[in-house]
Amino acid sequence: MPDSFIEHKSQQLIFYISRYFRGRLPHSELHLFVWDTLEEWAQLTAELQLPYNHKERVFWHLIHQLEYWPDQALRENKKLRRNIQDCICFLKGRGVAPSDCVGVRP
Repeated sequence: MPDSFIEHKSQQLIFYISRYFRGRLPHSELHLFVWDTLEEWAQLTAELQLPYNHKERVFWHLIHQLEYWPDQALRENKKLRRNIQDCICFLKGRGVAPSDCVGVRP
């Protein structure tokens, strides 16, 4: 169950971040998506002791980055944006998991 949740939400996350970086989605909508995702995760009744896979670690890392950094940093910090883009590429199935993604489940 966690794998299907992560798979589904990863695709939505890619969509939201891509629109945000193109200036087509306000930061407030990105914030709402993150909180809606967290609420949905909290409702899962599946066994959450399963080991993490790389995709899940990258997914939770991105969720954390989007909530931690303010709008201005997400838009203007080139290193941060590059890190986020690398994570998105991995979630799309391109490349390897960035080594500095240490996302954990909420």
